[in-house]
Amino acid sequence: MKTKTLHRDKVNIITLGCSKNMVDSEVLSGQLQANEIEVVHESGKKDHNIVIVNTCGFIEKAKEESVHTILQQVELKRRGKLDKVYVTGCLSERYKNNLETEIPEVDAYFGTMELPLILKQFDADYKAELIGERLLSTPQHYAYMKISEGCNRTCSFCAIPLMRGQHVSRTIESLVDEAKRLVDRGVKEVMLIAQELTYYGLDIYKKRELPHLLNALADVKGLEWIRLHYAYPSKFPMEIIDAIKDRDNICNYLDMPLQHAANNMLRLMKRQITREEMEDLIHQIRYKIPGICLRTTLIAGFPGETQDDVEELKTFLQKMRFDRVGTFTYSHEEGTSAHDLVDDIPAAVKEERAEEIMEVQQEISLEKNQEKVGKTFKVMIDKKEAGRYLGRTEFDSVEVDNEVIIDGKKKLAIGEFVNVKITKAFDYDIEGVVV
Repeated sequence: MKTKTLHRDKVNIITLGCSKNMVDSEVLSGQLQANEIEVVHESGKKDHNIVIVNTCGFIEKAKEESVHTILQQVELKRRGKLDKVYVTGCLSERYKNNLETEIPEVDAYFGTMELPLILKQFDADYKAELIGERLLSTPQHYAYMKISEGCNRTCSFCAIPLMRGQHVSRTIESLVDEAKRLVDRGVKEVMLIAQELTYYGLDIYKKRELPHLLNALADVKGLEWIRLHYAYPSKFPMEIIDAIKDRDNICNYLDMPLQHAANNMLRLMKRQITREEMEDLIHQIRYKIPGICLRTTLIAGFPGETQDDVEELKTFLQKMRFDRVGTFTYSHEEGTSAHDLVDDIPAAVKEERAEEIMEVQQEISLEKNQEKVGKTFKVMIDKKEAGRYLGRTEFDSVEVDNEVIIDGKKKLAIGEFVNVKITKAFDYDIEGVVV
């Protein structure tokens, strides 16, 4: 008599989209592991029998990538290479009914807040005591830390509230506890992420408490760098800048997406701020911390945008001289208030405008990098590839910003800090020697 061989399940989680999704995958991994289910993240070994695709649904390109990835995994299941395919994340939250109809081969779809339901597929229990515990998919020396979920802002182009719901802050105590656990595991840098950092605390403490949180995290022994991502400019609490200035282990770095500079665009985007107010805010921030690194993101091709608006944005960049800039082309998303506008700019024109904007920034970035030549910076070593080390200064976040290139002849440890004297400057990177 033949008996079926019982094999242990092994789950591979594929994460698409932003760092907030990555944290969700890490939390899911931690829960599965606590339930004694073997789990890996984006494994290339192909020795797993179950896949969970954590999708992104933010803009059209992200949605296409998510659907393509789901179809790839479904094809592997059809060929007998996988037993189960599950889908979670933003795309699944937003288009669950459509996806169930269009790709019925997926075993189950879950929304962004349905972690306990995913675990039920594995006869696993959601372990509330594991809040803050997760299986890191980043290198050991840095980690993302999500301080809140959802967003109460009403930006006309943004579908995030449709997928993530209203703003919900985590408590200061839970975040400090998580930071301590991360440090115990070798983490030296945490990057604070949320849909909107400055709103932190309004729901549970009835006031903006990001400065309080920053000071509490800065007290965690062994936490050497704390970095801030995604701060909304309207009604920006300057106490945040005071905390950055006062605490040595909070990086002189602020990621503040501005989206545009032409007032008519800002109004249509429902950004609740004018160009003049943004300029005043940036001057205030730089007055308090002259060397702070300011990163922003911009949208090209919003409905109704004219070439004059683009020229105004380019003039704004030349005047404000941001350290880091990222540019996206506008994506016409159903369910957003901008969807009522006519998406009147062809895709090719959107791309041209984005390139125009980045050409301006490329010059600024090169000039700013050239100013660093001859100076020495504290650098965290992230990795070694092609015979050289790649690191970052406090002015650079992971993947989106400049890297410091260091010759690989002298052995350095991944995750260690070294002092590097800059010898060469490129458009978006710098090169130096350890001193």
